[in-house]
Amino acid sequence: MKFQPHSVYHVYNQGNNQQQLFFANEDYLKFLELYELYIHSYVDTIAWCLIPNHFHFMFSVKENCVPVKQGGLVLDSVSNGFRKLLSAYAHYFNTQTNRSGSVFRPKTKAKELEVKGNRNYYINCFYYLHQNAWRHGLVTHASLWKYSSYHFYAGNRIKSLCNKKLAEEFCEYDIQTFATLVEKRLPDDLIDGLL
Repeated sequence: MKFQPHSVYHVYNQGNNQQQLFFANEDYLKFLELYELYIHSYVDTIAWCLIPNHFHFMFSVKENCVPVKQGGLVLDSVSNGFRKLLSAYAHYFNTQTNRSGSVFRPKTKAKELEVKGNRNYYINCFYYLHQNAWRHGLVTHASLWKYSSYHFYAGNRIKSLCNKKLAEEFCEYDIQTFATLVEKRLPDDLIDGLL
């Protein structure tokens, strides 16, 4: 992964061999706490979703994303933050489950969302993330999943990692239409460009 300031990305990874990553409420909260600790200061988070075996984030990279020397490697601040996040969560997870070994797939995927004259990539990614638990059959309605930024954008949660102004600017977010638009399932061919 290589992140550039002022670019918008969809970042995701899953448990190694599709193993479950989150078993209890505390697991989801720990992952978000680590995200805030290691990544949040370098990005403006637009949307996020955690489901039992994977995670998604959509964010714009801030100006302070700079090269960081880590041993013999030179990484940007966001890549290094994800390295630290996944390592710290793997340590937490292995301790909690009394196991050892890798927890995540080796490579976290990062897709730069290019605008190319319109904002459809941004808008589609924004709604896809909020539909994720519903698309995977974990809930019958997107509003029933509590581990995403859905409730912040629906007006049910005050505190969030998300930057609402960027969601308005990039994703045409409007609180009046948000819940209705999340419930309109995106065609699968629109999602292919996001992954």
